[in-house]
Amino acid sequence: TPNLPPGLEYLNQLDRIIIHQQVELLEETSSKYEIKNHLGQRVYFAVEENGCFDRNLCSPLRSFTIRIADNTGREVITVNRPLRCNSCWFPCFLQELEVQSPPGTIVGYVVQNWDPFLPKFTIQNESKEDVLKIIGPYATCGCFEDVDFEVKTLNEMSTIGKISKFWSGFVNNVFTNTANFGIQVPVDLDVRLKAVMIGACFLIDLMFFENSLDGL
Repeated sequence: TPNLPPGLEYLNQLDRIIIHQQVELLEETSSKYEIKNHLGQRVYFAVEENGCFDRNLCSPLRSFTIRIADNTGREVITVNRPLRCNSCWFPCFLQELEVQSPPGTIVGYVVQNWDPFLPKFTIQNESKEDVLKIIGPYATCGCFEDVDFEVKTLNEMSTIGKISKFWSGFVNNVFTNTANFGIQVPVDLDVRLKAVMIGACFLIDLMFFENSLDGL
């Protein structure tokens, strides 16, 4: 397909994406993820970059850069998160994440919205125009059940997909429960927005599940 960012062509076929974090025995080791299709086949590999100071002192508020490479080792997506506040008492300095594809070319943003009760985010395109909403549940502790963040239209009237922690279906049979996420979106969604959804998944993981009891 013409005019697609190089390396994202494969996302054009996908309506389900699995993100599986590799278990690290040492907490100071950078997080690593495999990004897979619905058959469990690896499509991309992601590595988080940050300083030891950020990881140990600022987690889960830490800034990070996640570099996502295809199976040839070519970096195709870069996710940047600056150090931001994580409190509803500071609505002017909430979370914002930038997604580039290819590296150096912005394709979209994930912006946290202030809400006293629910986790809410806006997906924006490269021009910072609002495109979609993500709305999470009141309680993000699922007690080993699925936790769904719904992907909605801007008016929040229609649900078109979801980002799920402990995704139900085959994933629980193929992988362990440790840091499994599923992204479900329309197959015809722009691949640039699918890349931004992957970035949103990393942000949700860090904000709500970094210190959860995964895998127990």
